[in-house]
Amino acid sequence: MDKNKKILVTGAGGMVGQNLLPKLKKKGYRKILSPSSKDLDLRDQARVRSYFKKNEPAYVIHLAAKVGGILANTKYPADFLYENLLIALNVLENSKVHRVEKLLNLGSSCIYPAHCRQPMREEDLLTGKLEPTNEGYALSKICALKLCEYENKQHGTNFINLMPSNIYGPGDHFEPLHSHVVSALILKFHEAIKNKKPFVEVWGTGAARREFVFVGDVVDAMLYFLDKYESKDLPPFINIGPGSDITIKNLAFLLKRITGYKGKILFDPTKPNGMMKKCLDVSLAGKLGWTAKTELSNGLTKTYQWFLKNRKIE
Repeated sequence: MDKNKKILVTGAGGMVGQNLLPKLKKKGYRKILSPSSKDLDLRDQARVRSYFKKNEPAYVIHLAAKVGGILANTKYPADFLYENLLIALNVLENSKVHRVEKLLNLGSSCIYPAHCRQPMREEDLLTGKLEPTNEGYALSKICALKLCEYENKQHGTNFINLMPSNIYGPGDHFEPLHSHVVSALILKFHEAIKNKKPFVEVWGTGAARREFVFVGDVVDAMLYFLDKYESKDLPPFINIGPGSDITIKNLAFLLKRITGYKGKILFDPTKPNGMMKKCLDVSLAGKLGWTAKTELSNGLTKTYQWFLKNRKIE
């Protein structure tokens, strides 16, 4: 990509965006557009159209989305579907209309069926029913992925899709309603230490398995595929992750050790587990030259250290 051309990063204030912007600047990109949601409401078709017309970005990295954990997704499924559809449609349509040279759309592994074979391969998309606890969000991500694929086929656009596993790391949300499992557990252990609680409660049985990819690895993957490939040389989307998973129980005990919490962990089987196993087959990414580098314990330690430095501690 030409470092003298404009790059629009949507969702730059989120976890991935916060880690991406310094890397772009370090690589020599200076014309980086990173409007906040206050500056540009991506749900507003007219405002998005006007922004593209005025700023004429050559490249787009689409990260913006309404996100949340199981609690938020089950409580507000209509909001997750509607708002994420609006965001994706506006960004992708205007990228096509204004002839953006290259776009990267970051998706989510929730697109796969609830009872998918493991590890999940790219060809498993749309082979079964989605996990009910985040169906609305997953549908919006599938639509965005497919729209990128169809725009490439019908209009010759250069849209690339990457599908990461569960992302964690510095810059994550640490609020109970919006946090994912890693940030939610870090917050729980931290609050338990601060308030001297004898136990920490974890949703589900602990038997569910999840794959976690460090945000720094996701950023590296995005920049790698943007630099090395055009959409015509790639399949419709590519799985991104470490290729290994861990039970929620073992994750909880690992974070207990990292945070230094001394109490007990209690699992609540009345709360949902979500999918019992989610692990991506990342062999295609490996064949294309990219692999994750951050070991889970190291990444979790970096995340907790960031949390301690950046969260206001009472």
